[in-house]
Amino acid sequence: MADAVNDLFTAKFLQIVAGVARAVLLAMTGPSYTVKNIEAIAEGSDMRARLYTLAPGDVIPWHYHTAVTDWYFCLVGILRVETRAPRGDERLAAGAHYQIPPKTAHRISNGGGEDCQFLLLQGVGAYDFNKVQD
Repeated sequence: MADAVNDLFTAKFLQIVAGVARAVLLAMTGPSYTVKNIEAIAEGSDMRARLYTLAPGDVIPWHYHTAVTDWYFCLVGILRVETRAPRGDERLAAGAHYQIPPKTAHRISNGGGEDCQFLLLQGVGAYDFNKVQD
């Protein structure tokens, strides 16, 4: 009986350690996609501000955040914001903004033929990047 409890405890402990390791790796390396440029403007324990530049064809793949809300502010070009549940497909011109609440799957891309630049504010809460199948 003690061996079964010990095995269960060890398995749960390893599961927790693996989750923490994934979160630390993400925090150190960032999400697994490439765009023209990402510039960190400010970052705290529960808020982030980043300036993104997407070249034509650049895509931030489908994902969601557990706790944070994303606020997109298009500065240059056309920003395409797609969501699931609710399903949406918005194209933001310079000066437009869009909000995505936590747990809403979304994909971000350049919606035009020239570079797109936007400010992304994320918070309040712990940042995570959870990939979703296409």
